[in-house]
Amino acid sequence: MSEKENLLPGSVHHGRQPHFQLFLHFRRQRFRSNPVPCACEPDFREGFLLELHPDGRGDLARMADSRSLLSIADKLHVTLVRIDPHGETTLLSSQHIEWRHVLGDTNGHFAKSVELFGVGEESKVIVGVLDIRLDLIPAGQDSSWIPLAGDVLEAQLDLERSRRAEIERRFLLYAKHYWREFLQMRDEHKDRLVKIFAQDEKGVHRCVCSFVCPLKAGRLLDSPQHAARFVTALGLQRSQPVGGGVRAEIWSSLFAFLAVNQGECESHAVLLCSLLLGFGLDAYVCVGTKGRGTSHTWVVTLGAAPETVTFWEPTSGQRYIHQRVNPEDPPSVTQPMNKYPYKTIGSLFNHRSFYANCQPLDIVEVCSFDLSDESRWKAMSEEAIKSISGPSPDWIQCVPLCSNPVDWILSSNEIERELRGLITEHRQHLGLVTVWDDELSYMLTPALASYEMERVTGAQFGNDEFQQAIRRAVPDGQSFKGFPIQFLHRSAKKAFVTAIRNDICDGIVSCRGDQVQMAVRVRVFTYPENACVTWIMFACKYKAIV
Repeated sequence: MSEKENLLPGSVHHGRQPHFQLFLHFRRQRFRSNPVPCACEPDFREGFLLELHPDGRGDLARMADSRSLLSIADKLHVTLVRIDPHGETTLLSSQHIEWRHVLGDTNGHFAKSVELFGVGEESKVIVGVLDIRLDLIPAGQDSSWIPLAGDVLEAQLDLERSRRAEIERRFLLYAKHYWREFLQMRDEHKDRLVKIFAQDEKGVHRCVCSFVCPLKAGRLLDSPQHAARFVTALGLQRSQPVGGGVRAEIWSSLFAFLAVNQGECESHAVLLCSLLLGFGLDAYVCVGTKGRGTSHTWVVTLGAAPETVTFWEPTSGQRYIHQRVNPEDPPSVTQPMNKYPYKTIGSLFNHRSFYANCQPLDIVEVCSFDLSDESRWKAMSEEAIKSISGPSPDWIQCVPLCSNPVDWILSSNEIERELRGLITEHRQHLGLVTVWDDELSYMLTPALASYEMERVTGAQFGNDEFQQAIRRAVPDGQSFKGFPIQFLHRSAKKAFVTAIRNDICDGIVSCRGDQVQMAVRVRVFTYPENACVTWIMFACKYKAIV
């Protein structure tokens, strides 16, 4: 395994120290630096070639002039991530850098020291300084290149900032008016979770609609069900406030979320909604509560008929069919039994729409999801939402997914080899001899494939064939025990420590009896963005001693 693969988020770095890594995004182009050891002055020496006209846009026959390039308002998004020796990632900084200062230099060069601010509660704290140098190619070699005058560049940047500030001011006024109208409809509306703004990792309050963008995964994901499984494979992380108290809610931007491969439930829901929109579904992020009234976000897709409603849980990949309970029906009418965990819903939204729930009851079971019914859902102006989502078209805003560089066969073999060593060592401490049955280990493979497919599709397959194979492999008079478990990392040691805490798994690993033979099988399933699901089956066959 190469050093670069070892340092991907979610992998394990034996005997290594923590590392820093930079991730860059610009106009649907993504880059990552080589990891460097954590230090007071980490030595990043990297170069990246960023196209100003990706996807074939632009005239390749000639150099674009400085005034044409000045119209490209997209900024360079840089994130700094810390990766510890166990593969755990931490987002340290998320910064947007203005690149157009290079247009004012005769030779197309620009150097700058960029202050990197922290994230969340540390968004006002400088965590480091990044020295960058920008070179416009081939401006330095093109005699026809005419740089911009400094005052023209600054005037353009000031104009864009003032326009953006005015748009945000107008949207804020509109949102306040929208909220006042909503409160006037019913007194209890003040207690509903109508989430119009959310704070991103930089501490900026944004309209929630601006977090969503239709995202096409190309050939990396085959179906909406695979998209849901991919989102589930990304780690769930809860932000904790300093000193306790109410949980600090951070809605990460899509690029920052993908850079660390983990985030809060809200980030999972936004990503899943974006992917389902990319597959052509009518998808929305729902904001409400579940269980004992804790706030929660999930995704809903609406079919052609108003009663065709499907809930998607972003943290587990489970799907639920919503069957509305009519509270006006008499007790003699049998009502449907919904199994989803959601309790109330206050609002839902996507990149173009925002709806607040103005039905008499906000209990999910009794809610209608006919969004065209203005008496049930109060819609926000689509023009207002479009104005605040940014001037750039969708093809620039969205962050493309990257393929997973992990070799699942090599990774599965490596984890399995390490687990065999850990099990053998564990049994030695118990004074037990370990004999491995390679044939039995191989026969566990179909079960692991079936478990993962069930998580994707919700349907079981291959169970009969697996049972038949196990019966043929276990002689009469002997018993078989198996214990499957899944992880979102590729650390054999962490997986083993977690697994043996389960009494069933511990009983298998510590099995005593006559003719005891052990088996273990590992299957790593890869998804985009270094996301992996590791399935492990611990098993043994033995003859019980009476």
